[in-house]
Amino acid sequence: MLKIMINGFSGQMGQAIAEQIEYREDMELVAGIVTDVRSYAGDIKVYDDIRDFDGSCDVIVDFSHPNALDDLLGYARDNSIALVIGTTGYGDKDIAKLEKAAKDIPILYSANMSLGINLLLSLVYRAANILNDDFDIEIIEKHHNQKIDAPSGTAYMIADRINEAFENGKTYIFGRHTKTDKRTPKEIGIHAIRGGTIVGEHTVLFAGLDEVLEIKHEASSKGVFAKGALRAAEFIIDKDKGLFDMDDLIGR
Repeated sequence: MLKIMINGFSGQMGQAIAEQIEYREDMELVAGIVTDVRSYAGDIKVYDDIRDFDGSCDVIVDFSHPNALDDLLGYARDNSIALVIGTTGYGDKDIAKLEKAAKDIPILYSANMSLGINLLLSLVYRAANILNDDFDIEIIEKHHNQKIDAPSGTAYMIADRINEAFENGKTYIFGRHTKTDKRTPKEIGIHAIRGGTIVGEHTVLFAGLDEVLEIKHEASSKGVFAKGALRAAEFIIDKDKGLFDMDDLIGR
């Protein structure tokens, strides 16, 4: 039985993961970390401080906030617990902290746990290699009006994967409202839309002379990310240490 703690339990993703665990006979939700214990009235043991949990746990699945990273890494390292992290909005210093902690514990970090998105990453890399500089590249991402980071972590993942095909020679342009000159071949445009209850849409346009290739992924529920996170938990549990991503799970 895989024992799982959810950091960010009261959030939308935390609840989606908890729901998916209920369907699994080989997994158990042992605790949830929330911002306000008093607002929770369910049966799961919840804590507002991860250090207050003194039970047994195999994997912590984290969909919370970048501000929680230090406490999360500290607890996991002190107790030798594997981590699956899907929180977005990390900066370079945060990634460095993940890399440092991964020298002691296994961590799978991905800004998007969807298997479909990770297949899209492979497709856009292949397309960029084939189409090269003959096609302009634009990324459009859409999310619900409660999402706090823009562009999305997934949009950055897509842009970074495409840029690998160009040996990181492309420059990211975020929107074009301040642009007064023509588009250059070295640009990857990234555009964010926020509205309603859109779970997540990512579209990559390769626009060439008289033809356009569009590669798109649309998530209709957060269940796709929750299922991916639990797949990641199964993958990471038998690792000794190291920093992994969804490529390691599904193979690039």
